[in-house]
Amino acid sequence: MKTIDYIPTSKIERASKLVQTGAKVGVNYIKHYAEKMVNSDLTRDKLNENNAEDIYDGLKSLKGSALKVAQMLSMDKNFLPQAYVEKFSLSQFSVPPLSAPLVLKTFKANFGKTPYEIFDEFNANSVNAASIGQVHLAKKNDKKLAVKIQYPGVANSISSDLALVKPIAVRMFNLQGKDSDKYFKEVEDKLIEETNYLLELKQSQEVVEACSKIQNILFPNYYPEFSSEKIITMDWMSGIHLSEFTAKNTDKAVGDKLGQALWDFYMYQIHVLRKVHADPHPGNFLVDDQNRLIALDFGCMKQIPNEFYEPYFELINKNVITDPARFNQKLFELEILRPDDSPAEIEYFTEMFHDLLSLFTKPFQEQTFDFADETFFESIAKLGERFSNDTNLKKMNGNRGSKHFIYMNRTFFGLYNLMFDLKAKIVVDNYLKY
Repeated sequence: MKTIDYIPTSKIERASKLVQTGAKVGVNYIKHYAEKMVNSDLTRDKLNENNAEDIYDGLKSLKGSALKVAQMLSMDKNFLPQAYVEKFSLSQFSVPPLSAPLVLKTFKANFGKTPYEIFDEFNANSVNAASIGQVHLAKKNDKKLAVKIQYPGVANSISSDLALVKPIAVRMFNLQGKDSDKYFKEVEDKLIEETNYLLELKQSQEVVEACSKIQNILFPNYYPEFSSEKIITMDWMSGIHLSEFTAKNTDKAVGDKLGQALWDFYMYQIHVLRKVHADPHPGNFLVDDQNRLIALDFGCMKQIPNEFYEPYFELINKNVITDPARFNQKLFELEILRPDDSPAEIEYFTEMFHDLLSLFTKPFQEQTFDFADETFFESIAKLGERFSNDTNLKKMNGNRGSKHFIYMNRTFFGLYNLMFDLKAKIVVDNYLKY
C-alpha cells in the first residue's frame, strides 16, 4: 500500500481538503441527475458508490477525527447505504500508513531516540493503519511487540475538524438551538481522550486486570517503559480480524462461544465496572488459532454515571416499558422528553421511543437470545427507514436525550452488529458468574 509522507495539519489545509471533497460530491450529483434524464430507471447505487469513494479518499488523507467519523458511521449498518458502509469500514483497519521517515521523526520527538535504539528489531513499515494511529511490529528480548504510533497533528486538529463537520451533522440529525452543543462537546472530549496514549495505557491496564477472568477472551500486556503520549507498546497478538473470521466461519458452536465471550465482556464492563469500551468494531477484535477472542485498543472508554445508568437500564424492564406513568418518568430523566415540550411532542416522542425500546431491548427480555435471528435486524432496519421518512420528525426539535446516549448507543449498535456477524446464541446474564 502506498505510504503518506505528509498529513495536512493546519485549519486552512484541512478545510480546503474537505471543500474539495464536497465539490467532487456535487459533481457526482450533477452527473447522476443528467444520466437520470436519459434513463428514468437509474438507481442511486452508482451515485452512492461514487460519493462513498470520494468522501473516503478525502478523509483518509486527513486521518484523525475526520476519518474517525467515517469509522463511527460504518458501524451503523442499518441506516447507511451499503456503499458507504463498505467504503467507510476500511477506516477501521485499512488506510494508507505513514512513511518510514515520518515514523522515525515521531520516535525522535517522543523518546529522543530512534526505534532501532529502543528495540532489538523494528519494522518501519506499518502492518496496520487506522484513523488515529498505525501499528508496527518490534522485538525486545525475543518478545514480539505491537507499537502503535499516533499520526502527527491529530490531537491539535480535532476541534477544527468537528467545527467543519458540525453544519452537516446539524442538518442530518435535525439538531436545533444552543442545546445541541452538548453532543458535539461529548464527541470532542472523547476524541481528545483517544489521542492521549498515556490515558489509553492506564485504561488498557485497568481493563486487562478486571476482565482477564472472562472465558475465551484474551488481552495484550502493555509496556509503560516503551510508551508515551503519542506512542503505546503492547504484546503482539496473532489472529485474524473478526470480520475476516465471520466471513468464512461455518461452525455455529464456535460462533456461539465467541459471541458469549464478547457479550460477557461488554455486560461485565457496563454493569460491574460502569465503564465500557465504546468502540466495538471488527478492527478492534481478533480471533486466534484456538478460536479465542482478542480485544484491542482501549482508547475510547465511556464512563457511565449512575444518574444515567439507572433510568437507562430500567427501560429494559418490561414492567417499566408497559407502565405509561413509569415509562414517561424515565423518558424525562433521560432528557428524551423535555419540560418545554408541547403535548403533541410528548405524545409523538413517547410513542416513538416506546417502539424503539420495545424492539432494541428484546435481547434482554429472555434468558437466551439468538443474534442469528434476521427478523430482529430486519425490524431495526424497517424502524430506521420509517423514522428517516417521517416528515413530522423533521419539524420537531431533534435535540433528544442525554449526551451519554451518543457513546452508549454507539456501543450497543456496534455490539449488536458484531453479534449478528457471529450469528451467536448467548445466555444473557452469563456475565454474573464473574
